[in-house]
Parts: sequence; structure tokens; C-alpha cells
Amino acid sequence: MKKWLIACLISAATWANGQTIIDSLATPLLPLKPFLGKTWKGEFANSTAEKPLFDVFRWERALNGQAVRSLHSVNNGIYGGETIYFWDRKQNAIVYFYFTTAGFYTRGSLTVSGEQLISEEEVTGNANGITRVRSISILTPEGKLQVASEYLQNGQWTPGHAVTYTESPDAEVLFK
Repeated sequence: MKKWLIACLISAATWANGQTIIDSLATPLLPLKPFLGKTWKGEFANSTAEKPLFDVFRWERALNGQAVRSLHSVNNGIYGGETIYFWDRKQNAIVYFYFTTAGFYTRGSLTVSGEQLISEEEVTGNANGITRVRSISILTPEGKLQVASEYLQNGQWTPGHAVTYTESPDAEVLFK
């Protein structure tokens, strides 16, 4: 009985200091752990001095570690979205839903291959005729995050966005 009580007290102390709660994450989601608790800011490749285009996003642990949530906003909220990543046992894959301020949403899957996160998603309700998106995200040894995508738009694959992000603790995800 004493051993059980000691184990409970140690466990409670560990949970009380917050480390275990913050650090715990469902095992299949561990590849996303390097992003958690961080805010990133990046400039789109097609950004210009006349029309700057920046994206800020933040990754968080969600639902007691059974999911990961990311929020992002472009140019202080002219566009943005929220993504929930979770482990789908039936598909044996990380899947996600992405909801946007533009009124469309996507459902996708995320594959981890070495240092790359590869995503494919089906788009529902996009006003510009985009029905699928594929992207590759790479966390570089220098700590930058490079993201490149392509869109299936009106039946043709076209280049999407490309952004290189840097960790930016003071940046904020904003919505209007």
C-alpha cells in the first residue's frame, strides 16, 4: 500500500509541475512535437515591397495531447485558418481538418518522411476552383521551416505558395 501511495504522490507532483501535461502527446503525433509552443513568421515567395505578404502561425498541444492545433493568419488577419491534427486509427495515419476565414475547409493526411512533413488534402467549397492541395514542409538544421505547395485548380496542378518561416516568439496570429 505504501508503494502505491508513494507512486501516486510522485505522479501527482509530476503532473502538478506541468511538465508531463505539456510534454505529453499521443505517440503517433510525436513528429509534430518540434513545432509545439512555437510561433513562426514567414514571408511568401511572391511578396513584394508594394504588396507584402506575411504569414504567422502557432502550434499547440490540444485535447489532452490527442491532437495538435495550429492557427495561422496572413497579413494580420486578411486570411487565416485553424487546423486540428489527430491520429486516425482506422486509416493508421495522421489526419487533419483545416477551416478557413474564406469559408472553405479541407480534410487531409500528413505523412512524415525523414525531416519532411508531406500533406495531401481535399478541398471543399473553395471559390477559386481549388479541389486538392499537396505540400511539403521541411524543418531545416538552421531551425527554419520551408513550406511549398501546389494546387489542383480547375483540373490542373499549379504552383501554390512557398514560404520560409523563422521562429518568431513576438509575432501574433490575428483574426479580424
